Amino acid sequence: MGYGNYSHAAHAALVADRATQSGDEVFTQRGTHPLMNPRGLKVRESRDNADHPNSLAVVFALDVTGSMGDIPRILATRELPTFMKLLTECGVADPQLLFMAIGDATSDSASLQVGQFESTAELMDQWLTWSYLEGGGGGSGEESYELAFYVLAQHTDTDCWAKRKKRGYLFMTGDELPYPAVSRHQIESLIGEKLDEDIPIEEVIAAAAESYHLFFLIPDAQRRRRCEARWRELLGDHVICLDTPDDACAVAAGIVALTERAAPSLDALTKVMAAHGTPPARIATVAHALEAYAELLDPNAPQRVHRSTSGATGPSSWWKKLFG
Repeated sequence: MGYGNYSHAAHAALVADRATQSGDEVFTQRGTHPLMNPRGLKVRESRDNADHPNSLAVVFALDVTGSMGDIPRILATRELPTFMKLLTECGVADPQLLFMAIGDATSDSASLQVGQFESTAELMDQWLTWSYLEGGGGGSGEESYELAFYVLAQHTDTDCWAKRKKRGYLFMTGDELPYPAVSRHQIESLIGEKLDEDIPIEEVIAAAAESYHLFFLIPDAQRRRRCEARWRELLGDHVICLDTPDDACAVAAGIVALTERAAPSLDALTKVMAAHGTPPARIATVAHALEAYAELLDPNAPQRVHRSTSGATGPSSWWKKLFG
């Protein structure tokens, strides 16, 4: 997937048309859309083509439980064009977006929904708004984030990695802990695959990190207190704490631009944002969220201990034992 050209004007108009609509009017699904149902899932592909010769796979895995439905609504009614616009302004070529929706597999009816990689505004928007915002979640303080890592590791195939050894990007939004392992019973129930045993969360992260940069975005300071420490154990400096959920798209685009060196520094990124009319208050909160990550990438920054994303050195023996 991933054919066709992106039009920011078309995307902005599409979003503007629904600016006054309620969440229920934008997200009309009342169950998993058949095309996002992972049962029998084979592979989601991000491919080079004549329109996009240097495709870059980008995945948004959105927590759609009761406490996190604000970010999908913000993306669909205001902010998703911001992501694409900032990437374009920084010179990042050929992003292809895939949306996943994550719930709680112990209690929700739609705990895993998976779209396709797309390049056009209309199709990106289609998969986003086809997501069912179930608004559930369990009471244990955990959600099934580990399922998204499993899908990346086992069910995506990207030309950016296969042809150029360039990792794609995962931006996962959430405010809870992951479960400690991918449950073999849940994988069989949701996807239809049989695993011999559960896969520890560390191992599935390691496998996904082979071909993706993995980031966990926490919406605001209030929500970071209940989950940040555990996620930093798993993803280190790739845990990004936002000042406001409104900044999710701009921060994600900034991460891509900085990592790809399309923006050589945080200062350069903020200048691009200012030159294209981003309000100063938004620039300030985006810069605040990105400050530590930008420092991590800056070879001239004062040295401090950084923990890179778990699994960057390769898949573990556990994963190899299961999948070869």
